[in-house]
Amino acid sequence: MNRPLGQIGEAVAAKYYIQKGYLLLNHNYRTRMGELDLILFKDDTVVFAEVKTRSRPGQILPAEAVGPAKQHRLIAAAAYYLQHSPYRDCRTRFDVVEVIPKDGAWQIHCIPDAFSC
Repeated sequence: MNRPLGQIGEAVAAKYYIQKGYLLLNHNYRTRMGELDLILFKDDTVVFAEVKTRSRPGQILPAEAVGPAKQHRLIAAAAYYLQHSPYRDCRTRFDVVEVIPKDGAWQIHCIPDAFSC
């Protein structure tokens, strides 16, 4: 079975964060405002990571796909998550993670604190 590209990119990004010591709290958390790809925790900070995967380099940069409207939806979904979470009093951060194939592997470019509330 061939998993969709987005799921592969999210798995690659989750592994990247876990290797850096983050705790994966949730994956594909759905709200009526939208979906949060990865929700992670480290150092009293909840990180909401939006993962953008492309099948080949040279296309529009994945981070460019996270414009103001998408940011607004992510912020609203994150607020909903925090209201229903024991992490509601922690700091928050929004990252954009670009996952692009390179030389038979995956290149990961994490943009920490890519935008704020």
